[in-house]
Amino acid sequence: MSENFGRVLTAMVSPFAETGELDLNAATRLADYLANNGSDTRVVCGTTGESPTLTWDEEYALFQAVRDAVGDRAKVIAGTGSNSTREAISATEKAAKLNLDGSLQVVPYYNKPSQAGLYEHFRAIADCSDMPVLLYNVPGRTGISLQPETVAKLAELPSIVGIKEASGSMDAVSEIRRLSPNEFSIYSGDDSATLPMLALGASGVVSVASHLVGLQLQEMIRSFEKGELGKALNNPFQLFPLVKALFIDTNPAPVKVALNLQGWNVGSVRSPLAPMSNDLQEQLRDVLKTSNLIEPAVVAK
Repeated sequence: MSENFGRVLTAMVSPFAETGELDLNAATRLADYLANNGSDTRVVCGTTGESPTLTWDEEYALFQAVRDAVGDRAKVIAGTGSNSTREAISATEKAAKLNLDGSLQVVPYYNKPSQAGLYEHFRAIADCSDMPVLLYNVPGRTGISLQPETVAKLAELPSIVGIKEASGSMDAVSEIRRLSPNEFSIYSGDDSATLPMLALGASGVVSVASHLVGLQLQEMIRSFEKGELGKALNNPFQLFPLVKALFIDTNPAPVKVALNLQGWNVGSVRSPLAPMSNDLQEQLRDVLKTSNLIEPAVVAK
């Protein structure tokens, strides 16, 4: 199951300059760092990458920059999903020309399609290129949920290889695992749900925290796979304060602040997201200090 994209997939931030423009140089440096620090795959232009406020041209430039930065050392998944099937197909076909490793396809938001509509949407995208497709179920943001029965039906299509499941429902994870083939990969869409989902047959996590603790997450998953449950349990308990702090405000505002405190200069978030308040930044700073993630700082070169 984990052969497709590995164990730890980083939902990578999109760095912005002070002017608010996309900073491809910062993206290149960060992608290179992640490739050497526990991240098997970079997911570019997903939720954490602020895809709703990026233009298609900016997204394409990011896909290319990250692919060039990591080469064959790590995989790259392009977030080319949309609530318009035609737009998703067009973006996926264009990204496929860059020799990327897959596409992330979010459940269409706002439209509220039926399960039949969702199936046809994802089937059409799967048919448009040979790139493997990772489905993305996040009902808290899209307003609807991709049901396990629909996931299982989609899993029969050869190019749909897995799902980023962020519904928070362990029952849904159990049903997806029960109904889908063993080679169909399930990834936790929430850092804090990683270990429970591993116990239900998941392959790993699409992570925000891996920007900061990718190696620790790799250790946790490997320990679980080896049956070293006591060791595996130590990691989520140790990492929980950090994971909680990374979501004290709307993602990706906290992780961008954390990266900036480490010296990465990834900029702030784009409107309509707002920068974190000073009080919340201080709370995050305290957790980073306690977690030894600021002192000594990891400074970008």
